[in-house]
Amino acid sequence: MAFTTTMLSWGTLEYGHRMGLHIQEAQAAIRWATDYLLKCATATPGRLYVGVGDPNADHNCWERPEDMDTIRTVYWVSPNKPGSEVAGETAAALAAASIVFHKSDLAYSKILLKTSQEVFKFAWQYQGSYNSSLGSAVCPFYCSYNGYKDELLWGAAWLFRATKAIYYYNLIKNLGADDQPDIFSWDNKYAGAYVLLSRRALLNHDKNFDQYKQEAEKFVCKILPNSPSSTTQYTEGGLMYKLPQTNLQYVTSITFLLTTYAKYMSFKKHTFNCGNLLVTPSTLRSLVKRQVDYILGDNPLRMSYMVGYGPYFPKRIHHRGSSLPSLAAHPQSLGCKGGFRPFFYSMKSNPNILVGAIIGGPDQSDTFLDDRKDYNHSEPTTYTNGAIVGTLAYFAIANLKSS
Repeated sequence: MAFTTTMLSWGTLEYGHRMGLHIQEAQAAIRWATDYLLKCATATPGRLYVGVGDPNADHNCWERPEDMDTIRTVYWVSPNKPGSEVAGETAAALAAASIVFHKSDLAYSKILLKTSQEVFKFAWQYQGSYNSSLGSAVCPFYCSYNGYKDELLWGAAWLFRATKAIYYYNLIKNLGADDQPDIFSWDNKYAGAYVLLSRRALLNHDKNFDQYKQEAEKFVCKILPNSPSSTTQYTEGGLMYKLPQTNLQYVTSITFLLTTYAKYMSFKKHTFNCGNLLVTPSTLRSLVKRQVDYILGDNPLRMSYMVGYGPYFPKRIHHRGSSLPSLAAHPQSLGCKGGFRPFFYSMKSNPNILVGAIIGGPDQSDTFLDDRKDYNHSEPTTYTNGAIVGTLAYFAIANLKSS
C-alpha cells in the first residue's frame, strides 16, 4: 500500500499537469491511502501498524469482502519489534504525498510531512527487518528479500525532496549508492532512489548528486535491449520480462523510471552511452511506448492486460470481489470456503469486471491462459497499477499532440 501510494504520488508530481481533470481522481486515491497510513502511524504512540488480518487464514478463504469473518489480527512494528523497510516506505509515501497536496491543501500537506519525518526517525533509529519482528504475518507473502537499506535511502530521498533539509542530504550521502540493481519494485527501491536523486544533478546542476545520475544510467543500461551491459530478457513479442510472479509489476515500475529519467534528460538535452550505444530521451520513450502498447493489446495474443480496456481482455482474473456474485445477485452469505465451488474453479467469466486493473500478464513465451487459479499471471495488484498512471498520463497528452 505504501509503495503504491509513493508511486501514484510521484506520477502525479511529474505528470499531473498532463492529467487534466483526472488529477482530482489521482489526489482522491492518494488521500484515501494517506488517511489510512496516517492512522497507522499515529493511532498508538510508539507503534506503526503495518497489517490487518492473518494472511495465512485469509489466503485459505475465497469469499466476498462483505462476508469476511476471518480473524482481523492487527500487526505493528515498534522500537522492540523494528521494521525499517515498512517504516521507510511509509515515510516515503507520506513525504511524496505531502508535495502533491502542498498547493491544494497546505494544512493536510503539513500533517503528512510531519508524520513522515516521525516515521522515518523511527525507521532510522530502530533499524531492523519486519521479517524478524513479524515472521509469518509477512512471510512468505511480502517478505523483505532485499533488506531495508534501500527503503532508508528511498525515504530519505523523498524527505530531502520535500524539505531540502541538509539533515536528509547527509543521511543520503551516509547511505551511499553501492547497489547496482536491474529491477525496481515494492521490495527493491534502489533504482527509484537513484532516478529521484538524479533529478538534482540534471535539473539543478548540483554536482553533489552526479553519483546518483551515474547509478541511474547504469540501471538504464541494464534494461535497454541493445545495451552491452543489459541483463533484461524480452519476450519474442517484445515484452520486458523480469520474473514469473506478476511480471507486469516490474514492467510498469521500470517503465515509469525510464519515462521520468527521459524527462529529466530532456531538460538538460542530456545523452549518455551504454558502451557504444548512444542513449537519448527518445531511446527511452520508444522502449516505454512499446511496453505500454504491449500491455494495452499490441502483442501476439492481441490481449489487453488492462481489464475492461479494448475488445479482448482477461475475463477470469484472480480477484475475490470480481469472481464472486454480488449481494444483489446472491444475497446469501458465502462463508470462508463458500466461494471456491462453484465460483473459483468455474471456467465462467467473472461476473464483476474490475475495470482498469492490470494483472500479472503473460509468461515468457507471450502465452496467457486466463485462469483465475494461476495467480502469478492473473492477479491484479495496486502497485502494478499505481506505477503506470504517470506514464499513461505522459503518453495520453503526447499522442494528442502528435495527432
